[in-house]
Amino acid sequence: MTHRTRIKICGLTRESDVDAAVRAGADAIGFVLYPNSPRFVSPERAGELARRLPPFVTPVLLLVNASPEFIAQGLAAVPHALLQFHGDETPADCLAAGRPFMRAARIPPGPAGAGFDLLKYASDFAAAQAILLDAHVEGYGGGGQSFDWNAFPWSHPLLNASSRLVLSGGLTPANVTDGIRLVRPWAVDVSSGVEVSKGIKDPDKMLAFVAAVRAADAQHPRPS
Repeated sequence: MTHRTRIKICGLTRESDVDAAVRAGADAIGFVLYPNSPRFVSPERAGELARRLPPFVTPVLLLVNASPEFIAQGLAAVPHALLQFHGDETPADCLAAGRPFMRAARIPPGPAGAGFDLLKYASDFAAAQAILLDAHVEGYGGGGQSFDWNAFPWSHPLLNASSRLVLSGGLTPANVTDGIRLVRPWAVDVSSGVEVSKGIKDPDKMLAFVAAVRAADAQHPRPS
């Protein structure tokens, strides 16, 4: 049996886009609870959208330096959500929510990740369900930028636990196959690469992205 790369589509703001993402084959849907983002939705709005999800499609709440009270609001609105911490949260901050979480690693541009110590980062956040690999851009993500996919030793045990890495940052239907081939992540995360404008998704691009991921799985199979 070969591994099927999981797919998260993030930054959804409309019912029609949630429905289209599910039809396309997304495994997880991300809602941005960061007020400074053009893709921001309130906890209440995230709850409305998340209620459209069928079983086995996971809602994810993206948070940036949020207060415990705001995190609690998000979880009250979307009780079964996975948390994604995308700001300057410490390991203790992430654990304080008492829920499963992903931790975003914001990797600087340039060769070798400009010296970013991903192994230490993965060790520091060992309690995270996954480390989400994103490019460091001003404004905490969503900039459509990728990082150097050759920068890190993906075969290292800290990174090669198969279920720990989520590749993000500048992914599109055109380049996701290369990203999967090089990084071999458990999952991929796309936002701007399937949009017509910020927060507005394109159903055809979402279908093309999912098809490209499935093609990558077929071209570069590995044990599950």
